[in-house]
Amino acid sequence: MKYNFLRYPGGKTKAVTFSYDDGAAADMRLAETFTKYNLKCTFNLVGLSVERENGLSVDFIKNEILGKGHEVANHGYNHRAQNKIRSLEGVREIVDCRVALEKALGIIIRGFAYPDSIPKKSTEPNNFERIKHYLPDLDIVYARAAGSPSDKFPLPDDWYDWQPTAHHEAPDLFETIDKFLELDVSKLYIAARDPRLLYIWGHAFEFDRNNNWERLEKICESLSGRDDIWYATNIEIYDYVNAYRSLVFSADNTRVYNPTLIEVWFDIDGKIYNIKSGETLELR
Repeated sequence: MKYNFLRYPGGKTKAVTFSYDDGAAADMRLAETFTKYNLKCTFNLVGLSVERENGLSVDFIKNEILGKGHEVANHGYNHRAQNKIRSLEGVREIVDCRVALEKALGIIIRGFAYPDSIPKKSTEPNNFERIKHYLPDLDIVYARAAGSPSDKFPLPDDWYDWQPTAHHEAPDLFETIDKFLELDVSKLYIAARDPRLLYIWGHAFEFDRNNNWERLEKICESLSGRDDIWYATNIEIYDYVNAYRSLVFSADNTRVYNPTLIEVWFDIDGKIYNIKSGETLELR
């Protein structure tokens, strides 16, 4: 075996995900649009707003967001910036939000999007490390940032500094989408055939403010219905990538065991394999 690469379900090399913040009333139209195009989105909701049903009703979240396969993630109980408050306050923001969302929706919350001001790993390393230190203890498995647009489409190298590809208002967004759609991973240099992820983020109310909901329709139309793309929420991507990373290979790479509950696909030297939960597979 020369190289082993993760592949998304079905052996796909590309995935698309969306992440939208705050849960304003405009998120109703946003959710309905994503569902219409069979796309997946993570909705980062503020705990206090959900308790007061300020923007979205609990019934709508249950039926039209969770019920349609989207994800709900933590966005702080009061939408306070983690890098502007003490650790004690930051912990309470996340815990109180988890409790509020989980109690109202009957689910378990593991994802997080930094609210308001986002801690920067490069310019405020102390703040970033301080916050990152307690996130795992609060059962937060990933945290979406929003500061380093890229057209390389990588998976995150740090789940607590998960950088999206672009904001939906980025001037070059459709050029970026075209580059992603045209990308053929199999034709890249052999050591660079990692799977790719297009990750778009924003706020639904921005479409109201800019009076440009047709932009969302255009984004969805350009990305939907493609056989070579896996459409997933943030937590689905996290769980799948970590299932792949949990595979156990024999010393001579002729055998692999999947200890997880997720069926996993991977590429070894150009040949696609899939391994079911609990299966041991001989590699030839």
